[in-house]
Amino acid sequence: MRTFIKAAGLLLLLGTLFRSTSVLAEDARIDSDQLERLLDRLEAAEKRIQELEQKKEQTPPPAPVPQSTPETTPPPQLEKAAGGLDDSEQLLINNFYDEAGDNALEKRLSTLEEDWKKFSDSELAKKAEDAAKPTTLKVFGRIHLDGWNFSDSTPGIESFNDPTDPTDPQNRVGFRRVRIGVSGKIKDNMLYKFEYDFADPGDPAFKDVYLGWNDLPVFQTLLIGNQKRPLGMDHLNSSRYNWFMERPLVIEAFNQDARRLGICAYGVSEDETWNWRYGIFNLEDISKDGAYIGDAGQYSINGRFAGTPWYDETSGGRGYLHLAVADMWAKPDGNPSANATNANEARFRTRPEARTSSRWIDTGAIAGADWFNTLGFEAMLNVGSFGVVSEYQVTHVGRGSSGSDLTFQGAYVEAGYFLTGEYQPIDRKSGTIGRVKPLENFFLVRTCDDEIGGGWGAWQVVARYSYLDLSNGNITGGNETNFTFGMNWWWNSHSRVQFNYIHAQIDDRGPINGYTGGRSDIFGARFMVDF
Repeated sequence: MRTFIKAAGLLLLLGTLFRSTSVLAEDARIDSDQLERLLDRLEAAEKRIQELEQKKEQTPPPAPVPQSTPETTPPPQLEKAAGGLDDSEQLLINNFYDEAGDNALEKRLSTLEEDWKKFSDSELAKKAEDAAKPTTLKVFGRIHLDGWNFSDSTPGIESFNDPTDPTDPQNRVGFRRVRIGVSGKIKDNMLYKFEYDFADPGDPAFKDVYLGWNDLPVFQTLLIGNQKRPLGMDHLNSSRYNWFMERPLVIEAFNQDARRLGICAYGVSEDETWNWRYGIFNLEDISKDGAYIGDAGQYSINGRFAGTPWYDETSGGRGYLHLAVADMWAKPDGNPSANATNANEARFRTRPEARTSSRWIDTGAIAGADWFNTLGFEAMLNVGSFGVVSEYQVTHVGRGSSGSDLTFQGAYVEAGYFLTGEYQPIDRKSGTIGRVKPLENFFLVRTCDDEIGGGWGAWQVVARYSYLDLSNGNITGGNETNFTFGMNWWWNSHSRVQFNYIHAQIDDRGPINGYTGGRSDIFGARFMVDF
């Protein structure tokens, strides 16, 4: 082991001393973490050299050996005294100095310290320049164009789709999202965001609309306005990056449309291993009318704690383990009457992971519900081009004297594999997936030889199993089990095509026109771009 350590130290020192000028120039552009690690390694090497020098000074010189003559036999070489220096240690000390006798390692260390100071000064200057601007503005948006085909649906599905006039779900082609927004910073530490969706031109809706502050004590970042409640990784992920066209059954049922008016704090640990969010939100979705009016006072308290206890930095994040737990405690109005001041929010429903005119399983507004609690668990493992994600959520509903408490639950597991070698990045600051960057963009061009050249882009195959149970006690919202298979084709980092096939099976639904179950086969495709 000692020989291995010395050899490793020798290789490190030689690599440090004989790096080319181009590499030194490149070092000036490496990030702060890499510079700090390199400085620590150089300081450790310097300390080791100093120890070896002291060791050499304390070792007595070997006894002189008489010169041999042609007529005499050379005496045997004396072994080094115990504790003396071997050849690798001596070479390590000799290489500590350059040809001019100067301390080469010290010179190298000074150069790196100067580079680090230049890097730090440039970062501080950039921050000062940005801080001097009164406001900044960035325009962004996304376009999602979908097509859906409902090829084989049973009569039960027809009744769930339209109870008053049972009809087979209609095929459709249209815009799922047409969003435009602006975001920016306001001197000194404020930020803002405004985003509107025009997918339905006759009834547009706003999405993220908030203002806030960064770099606050205790809170770190604090946002006030319409924003996502921290419940469900798939909901917190951007639709620009999710593997499937629509979110899993359980994610949409227990956190329908996700965004609510509220106040939320966001934090992250210094090494980005852990992150958290917590806040208080109104239960009503005000994205259509822009206001909450009434005395019901329905609200929820939400929190999420997430982290990446394993993250392979050497591969740039191609391997990691994400874990999280989230909770929502809610106080609904408890009045299901249509004449109530505010609609009761103790209601859980969802579409079949495809766009339909109605939601096929639905508890309806639960009479007498005066509280409910949703607890969620998340896990994601990524190893190279392969990734697997799973979430489980359970909701308990308290009805007081109106009836026994209820329990609803659901889960999903999905897996994906990149056929072209890419991987799914994760944003460690937010605990959500990031943007995939194809190793080669998709393109077709005519070359100078009058040939056709091009790139394939990135290809990913995905599969998902999804389950939701909304039937308990005298509430029969139904059970649904879905199997989904899909393909994602990234043309580049900002555009792709998605293909999904879904087999949906519904059981234990409250009778609608005599039907308690049904099944449907659904095909979907999406063309999408964001900027």
